[in-house]
Amino acid sequence: MIEKIEDPQKVAFLFEGWEETMIWSCLQKVMGDIYVRSGEKISAAKAVLGDFCFFAGNVDRELIEHEMERPGGVTVLVPQNLEWENAIKEEGETRTGKVQWRRELRYALKKEPNVFTEEKLKEAVKSLKAPFILKKLEKDEFTYSKENGWCHDWTSQFLDYAQYEEMGLGYVIYDGITIVAGASSYTRYRDGIEIQIDTRKEYRNQGLAYACAAKLILECRKRGWYASWDAHNEKSLSLAQKLGYHFSHKYSVFVKYENNRA
Repeated sequence: MIEKIEDPQKVAFLFEGWEETMIWSCLQKVMGDIYVRSGEKISAAKAVLGDFCFFAGNVDRELIEHEMERPGGVTVLVPQNLEWENAIKEEGETRTGKVQWRRELRYALKKEPNVFTEEKLKEAVKSLKAPFILKKLEKDEFTYSKENGWCHDWTSQFLDYAQYEEMGLGYVIYDGITIVAGASSYTRYRDGIEIQIDTRKEYRNQGLAYACAAKLILECRKRGWYASWDAHNEKSLSLAQKLGYHFSHKYSVFVKYENNRA
């Protein structure tokens, strides 16, 4: 039987050395949950937050099956090592039905709080030109994000605007009265946020993500927060490096797809 653990610190050793802020959010009980197989000895666990599930410890296929079958579950499975990767791959391949799990690569950036050049970030913000306007993500923008799929993840992990105002932070770009890009806190942990950036398709490649991400990083630094970045593709990696982040390593994830979207 799989159950949620009430004291995440009991399994912190299983995730030791894994520099992933969403895991830290779960272990710190800021956001997300940790699940284990019930019993006296715990040798494996999964950290679940938003669209992501991180598997750690000794491979436990029951934990994998539980996440693959959980109604309304995550869409990205992240293995701690090659053993977990192989097990997830095998479990996914043996399943039938509409859902498929496909291996993809993501790009981790180093966690370096003092790597940024403030003047460079300010110049990035200044690069935004008319007619575009940069604005803090407040109540109206929060409501817009909740109601629009293309930018839903700016606010998806926050119950309401009051919680976002207390724990989150974000900036959006307007073209007239239309929101066309933004950078926000996908998740929060004690010492910072995990960044989520989105630009409407027809407004891409105009430097909008660069400007709003720079503004978000600057404001995080004022608060003493670290703005963590994890790139889902090479374009995101390139933007992160342009802002000052340094590449760490590639890693495998398994992403949920519906067969009719293949």
